[in-house]
Amino acid sequence: ITAVQVRRDLMLIGFSSDTKKGYDVQVLIDYISNILDSPSPMNIAVLGMGHLGQAITKYFNGKGLNLKITAAFDVDPEKVGTTIDGIPCYHMDSFEEMAEEKGISIVVVSSPTKVAPNLVVPIINAGIKGVLNFTSTPLNFPQGIIVENYDITTLLEKVAYFVKENEEESSSDR
Repeated sequence: ITAVQVRRDLMLIGFSSDTKKGYDVQVLIDYISNILDSPSPMNIAVLGMGHLGQAITKYFNGKGLNLKITAAFDVDPEKVGTTIDGIPCYHMDSFEEMAEEKGISIVVVSSPTKVAPNLVVPIINAGIKGVLNFTSTPLNFPQGIIVENYDITTLLEKVAYFVKENEEESSSDR
């Protein structure tokens, strides 16, 4: 990483300094801390409370972050109307209404892959600002909605590829 890259990254988050004096480290730490751990909490909903959705809620809640999973949504009658790990689970049909009522600004999509594209319109209609998509189907949203498509299968295949390549290089070096 070059100094130019660091300056560009800092400018992207709106931080600048006097080029001759450098950066006040404590001011920079405080600035980045306010971005990463905002003083105002952000409410999150999980869409799909299968094994992955439940694992995400277990992992996140209790971390002491200002990111709080406050609701879950599913269509399974066994889950709807229950509380799973302290998170109330609502029917997906009530998502838009409940997202507004609970002030949800971020969703984690952990639904079955085939269902995920059907969630795009309700997410847009609910005014959601950020999406973390754990399905293998990339989801596209209009400008203004931040989306991170996180396909575990593709990432694992990438790791496996490089492990195999390293093994082949190691065996050919002998």
